[in-house]
Amino acid sequence: MIRGSIVCAVIGLVLITHPVNAQPKDQSAREEMYHRYLEFPSYVKGGSIEPHWMADGSSFWYAEGAPENTIMYKVDPRGNTKTPLFDTARLRQAMAEVLGHEPPDQGLPFDKFTFVDESEAAVKFTVENIGFVLQLDTYAIARATIFSKEEEMRFAPRAVRKGLFAHWHPVMEVLSPDRQWFAGVKEHNLRLRSTHDTRSVQLTNDGIEDFEWDVEGAQWSPGSFRLAVTKVDYWKVPQIPIVHWTGRAEEVEWMRWRKAGKPLPQTELYIVDIRSKRKVRVDTSEEPDQYIEIVGWRPDGSELLFLRTDRTLKRMFLMAANPTNGAVRLILTETQETFVIGLEVYYVGWAKFLRPFTWLDDGKRFIWISERDGWNQLYLFDMDGTLIRQLTAGDFPVIKVVAVNEEAGRVYFTGHGDKERPYDTHLYRVDLDGKSFTRLTEATGQHDIQFAPSKEFFLDTHSSLDRPPVVELRRADGTRLHILSNANIDALQDLRWTPPEAFVVKAADGKTDLYGVLYKPFDFDPDTRYPVLESIYAGPQMTFVPVTFADWRVIHPQALAQLGFVVFQVDGRGTPDRGKAFQDVVYGNFGRHEIPDHVATLRQLADERPYMDLSRVGILGHSWGGYFAIRALLLAPDVYQVGVASAPAVAMSGFSRSIEPYMGLPQNNKEAYEYGSNLRLAGNLKGKVLLIHGTSDDDVPFSETMKMVEAFTRVGKPYDLIVLPEKTHAIGSDIAAGDPRSYIREAIRRYFQEHLKP
Repeated sequence: MIRGSIVCAVIGLVLITHPVNAQPKDQSAREEMYHRYLEFPSYVKGGSIEPHWMADGSSFWYAEGAPENTIMYKVDPRGNTKTPLFDTARLRQAMAEVLGHEPPDQGLPFDKFTFVDESEAAVKFTVENIGFVLQLDTYAIARATIFSKEEEMRFAPRAVRKGLFAHWHPVMEVLSPDRQWFAGVKEHNLRLRSTHDTRSVQLTNDGIEDFEWDVEGAQWSPGSFRLAVTKVDYWKVPQIPIVHWTGRAEEVEWMRWRKAGKPLPQTELYIVDIRSKRKVRVDTSEEPDQYIEIVGWRPDGSELLFLRTDRTLKRMFLMAANPTNGAVRLILTETQETFVIGLEVYYVGWAKFLRPFTWLDDGKRFIWISERDGWNQLYLFDMDGTLIRQLTAGDFPVIKVVAVNEEAGRVYFTGHGDKERPYDTHLYRVDLDGKSFTRLTEATGQHDIQFAPSKEFFLDTHSSLDRPPVVELRRADGTRLHILSNANIDALQDLRWTPPEAFVVKAADGKTDLYGVLYKPFDFDPDTRYPVLESIYAGPQMTFVPVTFADWRVIHPQALAQLGFVVFQVDGRGTPDRGKAFQDVVYGNFGRHEIPDHVATLRQLADERPYMDLSRVGILGHSWGGYFAIRALLLAPDVYQVGVASAPAVAMSGFSRSIEPYMGLPQNNKEAYEYGSNLRLAGNLKGKVLLIHGTSDDDVPFSETMKMVEAFTRVGKPYDLIVLPEKTHAIGSDIAAGDPRSYIREAIRRYFQEHLKP
């Protein structure tokens, strides 16, 4: 770690080990349990399946068991049967005859296969690099042609470019409905690649660096002869440097970075005829900074629908474009005084994270999700933008539409409709006439729903913090047919695991309920005083309190508790999933109400739990959580004594454009942006702070931490710093060898142990 005002002169995995006081005799046992809890998901066996839907639209197969003894089951919901898809003994005997020796292990000698055709009477698979076709009725086996890796690549989409950030999935080629072409980009121009041979067709030749064609979100027309696609101008978008320090010579990579208040990429929408190569530009208005999201084509290909949203997300327009001349018509407008998109939207402006639009099969109507009455609800519109009726109502949010059975006249959707447990997600049904609103799932917790293509059945994977996952097969009316997988957690006995404690407290306003969870050590003693840690995110784009068993948000906080801490998480006002008024607290006030809510939570918890020692309180967070970890130390220095902030944003004026929907533009809200900056508060620091950042972070730039370092240096406040060369925002996820995530967790463990002395 780098102490005091020493600026980071050596770039590396910098960590100076501090002397640690003598540890209690049980500290080694606690550290062992801490490391075991980091592997918590590995102690949970089963509780999930991957369905592969079959030609009838209701049946499916899935694999179960260890790799060396896998069983593939076929489930027929209509016949209410579950049977092995393959007779393993019979298949192995047939394979032994053609191979001349016994296949390895005891189960199926392959882990993937494809049906030869839609009759599903034969399958094709590979064993020992030899292709085979198996007839399922007779178990006759014949050799089949297999493709080389190069040939297989012809049939798979290729990456076109990396995602917006390094830790996002790459943008892939887009397959045409007739499966003849992949649409992609090469050297900034649109290109088609044949799925059958080596042919490629260049559709444009006017793309150049920083003014280039892009297939992210591109949509083929139903007939596969038109492609809706964008061309993006980045020329005015600010650039930030990514410095590569560890090579033989330092290198600087410049990347376009969308900064709050600065110009955004300018997006042009086109419809390209792949036969004539004619490009029709769609009229998306002259508004300089806006977001364009392609929704899709009408079933008959007569119009292209797209969303146009202003940069602060106060107005959203659903538009329809004529593919022959680019003329547009307005279907509907969604407006709010604050922002039109709530719920769990991380990088707002990309509607793929919460698309409010769902087609009906007739192509004449659609379902729209809106918070216009204060809660996300479903509305039925016709294609002229006329409201037919509101389908759902009440003081609860709809999350998303998961299926529409137009023939039966029913819409299936998830929502938070349990007032006693407002973050539980259930499946609901409502008729297209707005009647017969029904909840279809019963168990508490989170329900992940996968509908069969027939819309007659669904898989319900559900769990809660204290209940391991279960997979159930149900009819569309909610009737349970089978429990397909039930997680086994017997191994957790070795961890002396107990479920985290759910709690409800009041926000700083003294009125609003806040919900959270609290973790205790495996050797918890109510007569012992424990230091307290808070794991925080608090950004307005998502909730942070875990809701499922072995949720990713559980792992690190639960592990830290095993070291002898009491750890808690809470979602304060300004976060999503609790309605418009609850989230709107953040509007124009980012950084104002969050820490008071979290301090109020801490004090109420301690009032009823004397084992919580408020003289030893720490806080940790990543990204927005890093911002708020620092802010807690600076706004409540007498409450939080130790903090760890990784990849933190610190200077509100330097935030990415993702803050704009919640704060407006910096030039229009200078006072609020200034108030939200942590830099001006650096002199308030009383406790210990550890800053962690990767030098190749293209989401929250490394410069943010350097600004915080400079602010602490200027006012003479000591700080600790770990710099991670070449690491991005998702520390560890982009590394082929080594595990910097483990390195960071160990550093965090030591830091809290040293300064809070559990």
